[in-house]
Order: sequence, then C-alpha cells, then structure tokens
Amino acid sequence: MKDLNASSSTWADTLPSQWGPELAQTEIEVPLNRPPQDTPAQPPAPPVAASERLPLWGWMREGLRAALFLPPRTAAAAPTPWQLLVLSLVGGALLVAAARWQVEGPAQFNLRGWLTPMWSSLVLLWLAWWAMAPAQRAPAGAAAWVSGVPAPTGGLAAWYVLTAWAPLVPLLVLYALMATAVHRPGLWDGMVAAIVFWVAYGGLTLWVLAALVVVSARFIRSRVRTAVFAVALAAVIGVGMWQFQDQPWEPEAQAMADAAPASADEAQAPEPVPLALTQAMFEEQQILWQQQVEALAPERPGVVDVYGLVFAPYADEDVFRRESTMVSRLLQERFDAQGRVLHLLNHADTAETHAWATPENLQRAIAALAARMDREQDVLVVYLTSHGARDHALAASHWPLQVAPATPEMLRAALDAAGIRHRVIAVSACFAGGWIEPLATDSTLVMTAADATHTSYGCGRLSELTFFGRAVFNEQLRQTHSFTEAFAKAVPLIRQREVEAGKADGFSNPQIRVGKQIAPVLQALEQRLQTATAEPEASGGSLAATTAAVAAPASRAP
Repeated sequence: MKDLNASSSTWADTLPSQWGPELAQTEIEVPLNRPPQDTPAQPPAPPVAASERLPLWGWMREGLRAALFLPPRTAAAAPTPWQLLVLSLVGGALLVAAARWQVEGPAQFNLRGWLTPMWSSLVLLWLAWWAMAPAQRAPAGAAAWVSGVPAPTGGLAAWYVLTAWAPLVPLLVLYALMATAVHRPGLWDGMVAAIVFWVAYGGLTLWVLAALVVVSARFIRSRVRTAVFAVALAAVIGVGMWQFQDQPWEPEAQAMADAAPASADEAQAPEPVPLALTQAMFEEQQILWQQQVEALAPERPGVVDVYGLVFAPYADEDVFRRESTMVSRLLQERFDAQGRVLHLLNHADTAETHAWATPENLQRAIAALAARMDREQDVLVVYLTSHGARDHALAASHWPLQVAPATPEMLRAALDAAGIRHRVIAVSACFAGGWIEPLATDSTLVMTAADATHTSYGCGRLSELTFFGRAVFNEQLRQTHSFTEAFAKAVPLIRQREVEAGKADGFSNPQIRVGKQIAPVLQALEQRLQTATAEPEASGGSLAATTAAVAAPASRAP
C-alpha cells in the first residue's frame, strides 16, 4: 500500500533525512547575495582609514615626499588641531631661521615683515576650499587612485599641512642661495656667475610653484579647477613678491645711526614740519618751475659744458636737503656749471624756492636740460640722494603730497628719450648698486654709495651728510676734478668711517662703472678745469671768465 506521507516530488531526494543521520540536524546557510564569479576584485583597502590618524612625523614625511612630486599617503586622514599648530610653527620657524642669514651682521626681528605675507595664505586657503569642494564631497568609494595610492581626502586641514611642507626644501635652498649673495657677493660677480645665480633662483622658484600645484591637484581632482587654482596661486605669489617685500629680519644699522647723533645740537633737532599743501602753492610751483627752466644758461660752442640735475625726494630727513644743496653748489663752483644746475628738492621749507622732486619733474628736468645743452658734447651730472630699498627704488616722501619712488629704469628711459649722450650719475642710497646695470652705457659713468645687497651709511635724521656724499663730493671733489680719482680715494675713507661708527651689517662696498667712450671726455674736462683753476688768483679772473676767454676764438671760427 502506498505511503501517503511520502513525497513524490523530485525534492524528496534532497531532504535532510537522505544526507545521513550525522548531518540531519545540521543547519545549512545559503548566501543569497554572493557576487558572480566573474566580478573583478576591489582594490586593496586604503592604508589609512577615515578614522585613523597620522603621527606628527608622518605628516612631515608625507609633506617632504610631496616636494619630490610623490603622491601623499594620507588617504582620509586629517591632522588634529594640535598637529596643525605644531606643524605650522615648525615649518615657519625653519623659514624664519633661514631668512636670518640674508642679513649680514646684527639684525632685529621685523614683526611686520613676518606678518605681511600671511595675507596670501588666507587667499590661498579660500581658493583651495573652492577648488577641492566637489572632490571632497564625493562618496568615499569614488576616490581616485594614483600609483596604487588613494587620493587624499582629508580636507582643507590636510591640504594646508602638506602644502606647508611640500615647498620647504626648495625654499630653504633658495634662502641659502640668497644668503650667499649677502655674505659673499663676489661669488656672483661677472656675467656668467650672474646668469648661474638667476637660473638657479628661477629654477628653485618654479620648483616651489610646481610642488604646490601638484600636491593641490591631488585634492582637487579636476583639471579645470586645478588650472584655475594654479593661475591664481602664481598671481598671489607674484603680487606678494612685487608689492610686499618686507622681510622678517632687518639690519640694525639704521637704528644705530639714529642713536649716534653727530652733535648735541642735532640731538635737539625737531622733526621736519610737514608741507602745507594749498592751491596757491601748486600755482607757485608752476611759476617757479618755468622761471628756473628759463634761467638755465645755454651751452657754449667749443666748450664741453657741465650741466647738473640734483634730485632729493625724501622730505622727512634734513640730511638729504643738506647733501643735495652741497652737491648743487659744488657743481657750480668746481665744475663751471653756474646757471646750469636744476635742484629738485622735497622739503616743507623750500617749496617756494625749489621745484618738487617728483618722477614727473625728474623727466621734465632732463628734457629741459637736453634742450639747453649740446647733447652730443656736453656732460650731464645727475646726483640722486635718498633712502634705497632692496628692489632698488629710491624712496620718496613729501606728505601730504603723494610722490612715487624713482627707479633706474625710469631715469634711463628719460635720458635715452632726451638724447643726452655723456652722463655722470651718482646714487647715494642703500642698495644703490642695483642702479648700475640699468644705467650703464659706453658713454656713462655710474657710481653708487653701496652695492646691490648692502646698506650705505649716514642717511639718518641726525646726520650732517651721508658717508658717500661727504667723502666723494664734499671732500675729494674739492681737491680734484676727476670723478674716478675722487671715488678711488673716498672708498677707503668710507670703509674706515663705517668701522668707527659701528656699522654692523657689512661694508657698504661703493661701486663704480666707467664707459669706455666717456673716459676720454672726462679726462679732457678735468684738464680744462684744472688749467682754469690754476690761473693766478691775483688776475681776478673767475673760472667762468677764463673759460669764456678760451671759448671766444672757437665761437668766432667759421
């Protein structure tokens, strides 16, 4: 008889009772979500999970690896607040310490110079936040992989730490390169050495920019946004280098000069009175300018005349007024330039007697002198005195009048446009050596109070004259009519006086360059002036009268 409890289904053969008594009670678990066998394997888990943290040294290591353009192995890790603080302080301290070597001798910390560049960090933080926002919002599984390493997704804090340490190596090398220019300037003398220096400087700068862009691109993961960020990064850094050149360290030379007045009377000297700017003064300046230009004496045929342009744009310190006045008188007394000198001066007490020393008046003065002189034969002596900056701009101050600084390129362009051939240019300012290359021609003599990397001395508020103006013009050029001889004799005097005054940032190292075409012109001028000066004083003839007598036959020649 058929067993009604037995199943006739084909599943009957698969009942547990048919697997044997030992397996009859075993529970079999059948996975329902097993992937197909041909599904590709997932990539290995990231080395750092979102919940993990890198140690302090790990962040330093990954940042330094990024300097070699290697992908940072930080994955989703983000620095803790204290790690962020320590890493920022350590990196900044290394750069500040390296910057100290760019100042020779005793230096003082310049808080403003240290804080000023930080505006760029705030701008770059905002730019980075904007650029990486889409990538950082992407799902965790959508992270890109580079060379077997997942792209970093630690957010703005991780980006900040890595970009602070990625350019550290090239920046330290760059600071060391700049320090050699300060401590061993002779190492980079010559055209080949100068080319090597600037190629190295440019290469290190590009390395810094490239390291910042590459490590930022790991976070951004968008070509368009990376390109925008790179352009903005270069613009921010360029603006900072152009407009904000303050350094965290500055020499103490100026403070020492101010602390050592030349006399007790000068120690009591009040601050200069600021200019009272009125419409009447503007109109008087226009009339004064016209009168002084019209009063310029014409050139004399057959005579190499000396014309002068003295430029003192810094009104806040009387030393520049005294020095420019001394040079103006010297040119007229010793170089037969009576009536041929324009003296541009910024000072509250001289607004009614001197045209203002502004870049516009500097260009107008050169054009006016060129219209009076024989531009092919006569000699123009230009003397500029003021404070100088590391970018070689000549400081200007005449508050409340806004006066832009003069630059060597500006002066060169004005002289070339005027067509004046023979030029003697003296620049009494710190870092004035940077004026030599832009102004040098075969028909130009250029001398400066310092080289391009050192300060000059004696430009403090309580100084009588600068060391350069005193030694070269007020002393040596009263004994000779040779600019080269006066310069050569003045340099050891300047060195000795700087040592005696305690100048601690190194010798100013005055510079001179004489073009081969102007050398014979100045030698002939020296001989003429020396001969005229040697005439017996008993004859009562002045230097100008003697010169006029010599020039008379030439002017009557057919």
